[in-house]
Amino acid sequence: MITHLRIDNRLIHGQVAITWMNHVGANEIIVCNDKDAADSIQQMALMLAAPGKKVLVLSVTDTIAYAAEHQYDTLFVICKFPADALAVMKSGVVVKTVNVGNAAPIAGTKYVMVDKSIAATAEDAMIYREIAELNGGKLTSQLIPTLDSRDFLNMLKSAGL
Repeated sequence: MITHLRIDNRLIHGQVAITWMNHVGANEIIVCNDKDAADSIQQMALMLAAPGKKVLVLSVTDTIAYAAEHQYDTLFVICKFPADALAVMKSGVVVKTVNVGNAAPIAGTKYVMVDKSIAATAEDAMIYREIAELNGGKLTSQLIPTLDSRDFLNMLKSAGL
């Protein structure tokens, strides 16, 4: 089971490698993104970002297969983009919690800053809403476990998305 699915285009960083790993109780991080899974240099960099932790960098399809094969494990999955997370959610794999972390603006897109560390386009907002529907109608944003989680759908609405 995916105990915690985080959408964070920074992937593995200090908040993830230490704080979230400990909070979730996972012993491995699964990075879910097709492009990163096909890039051996990016894979190596991600593994170095979490010393002493097991890191898997998998395509969306391989993440879904891995989660299905390890349904009794405590899995922590980081999806680079909301579309990656939506594909995982649509697969039917059990996901206990979903959290929007960071989403840096992507040059050349018509993004809106939803929060100081989260940019989203109108297309992203539609995907986030679909993720929420698949997650019982809710989606939260929480940078670190010690901060309160916020209703991400309300954040999108406040940002005009």
